[in-house]
Amino acid sequence: MKTLRLVQGYLRHNLMSAMAYRGAFFLQVVGMVLNDAMLLFFWWVLFDRLPALQGWDLAGVMTLYGVVAFGFGVANVVCGNAFQVARVIAGGDLDYYLALPADPLVHLLVSRTSLSAWGDLLFGLGVYLAAAPGRWASLPLFLVLGTIAGLILVAFGVVVGSLAFWVGNADNLATQAINALITFGLYPAEIFPGVVRVVLYTLIPGAFIGSVPAALLSDFDWGRLGMLVAFAAGLTLAARFLFQRGLRRYESGNLVTVRG
Repeated sequence: MKTLRLVQGYLRHNLMSAMAYRGAFFLQVVGMVLNDAMLLFFWWVLFDRLPALQGWDLAGVMTLYGVVAFGFGVANVVCGNAFQVARVIAGGDLDYYLALPADPLVHLLVSRTSLSAWGDLLFGLGVYLAAAPGRWASLPLFLVLGTIAGLILVAFGVVVGSLAFWVGNADNLATQAINALITFGLYPAEIFPGVVRVVLYTLIPGAFIGSVPAALLSDFDWGRLGMLVAFAAGLTLAARFLFQRGLRRYESGNLVTVRG
């Protein structure tokens, strides 16, 4: 309950801060929606010439985009520092979170939000509902799967970011790994050859934030859902374990920080 109150408090505080500059907030949201729409435009052009690609049609790809965008939005609205873990560690900024009674990892993740991520969240929801008629009935499942995808994104960000405890400045490495995860997640796993497909289910688990949730929305299967939940839980535990182990190697940045 203490952790939930911390998350709720930061969400409320970050949203109130964003509302202090409403014009800038809405411009960032609209800009991100337009950016996401341009990425999807490529698939619209492709499927205008091809009826299907390895079993995927335009509605299926729109569903995939909806899940990934919604998950990315949830991850960055709630845990805005998920993709900044390596930078925080290497810069010595972790001192601030270690000095407080709250869980340092949770506090680090939720202390920042991304305003533009609201655009990703809204785009994901909108494109999913627009993909095919009658989608309102499966909206609760979409919200659950999108949230799981967001959890996987956050956990993966912590895993690659925690490498900074061992290799020093791993910011570029973590950024490249996260970008690869999102990029591959936006493509159906079935279009890749066998070796790459294995990578998308293991080393860079893009299939678990895109193809697997999207397939569940079109053809639900309890076994596949269990696999997705188990993977998300396992990656989350691995992320927490690596972060906690890494704390033993952390050297203070000797920073004196004042925050209001």
